[in-house]
Amino acid sequence: MNRRMLLLAGFALALVGAPAAAQHFQPSRFSVEVVGRGPDVILIPGLTSGRDVWRGTVAALPGYRYHLIQVAGFAGEAARGNRAGPIVAPLAEEIARYIADRHLARPAIIGHSMGGTLGMMIAARHPELVGRLMVVDMYPQPAGLFGGTAQGMSPLAGIIASPGGRRLFANLMNVFSPPQVAGRSDPDVVGRAVHDLAVTDLTAELPRIRAPFTVAYAASAPEARATVDRSFARAYAAAPRARLVRIDGSGHMVMLDQPARLNAAIREFLAR
Repeated sequence: MNRRMLLLAGFALALVGAPAAAQHFQPSRFSVEVVGRGPDVILIPGLTSGRDVWRGTVAALPGYRYHLIQVAGFAGEAARGNRAGPIVAPLAEEIARYIADRHLARPAIIGHSMGGTLGMMIAARHPELVGRLMVVDMYPQPAGLFGGTAQGMSPLAGIIASPGGRRLFANLMNVFSPPQVAGRSDPDVVGRAVHDLAVTDLTAELPRIRAPFTVAYAASAPEARATVDRSFARAYAAAPRARLVRIDGSGHMVMLDQPARLNAAIREFLAR
């Protein structure tokens, strides 16, 4: 074999033996839009909502690199990885994998409603990944939003888990979602997500959250404030380091009802 052939053979072997270029993990249960520059902040919307509910916060609070999550099957996005099986816990695991794969340095996580449940799951089960956590208007037991418990919601969760129940509930959600929550959500995905939330209780996992932890919650009427204060204080008693912040004059969609007050709370949360 002449010198030229030896060189070609060596080059071919080098190509075969060279490691393939690293491929980023591509999530199937959600998509991400990255906006801005600075410390990383992950924004997770609630049930049936799209990433657009966080646009006002991104515009009001520059200086961060925001990762806007969109759950597959919500607000007009195809179901993809959420087309079968449980939704909430696998989704939390996939967001945790995204944080690790992108080498995000302990980002802040801010989650509204179901997004708050996801944030608590990630912070409790992967505490090394989370720098700080804000939950917006959600209890450790999501059933608490309706004055119930995970145990008490089990019969209703069984009804919702049926195909007819999933479609009925999701259609109601699509009808009554605020106009800013653009796009209809997949009925089957919504129904399975509601079932997961109805039977979830993260109370016992709260002590595992090591990150600085803020809970912002809504109080719509002055006469309800004391009751709501006691309710959230009881719900988060297992997380004594959690800082509770009430947002007055707001319903559940805090970022739409009281954007200035919520953004002020987020600004303080990110600066602490």
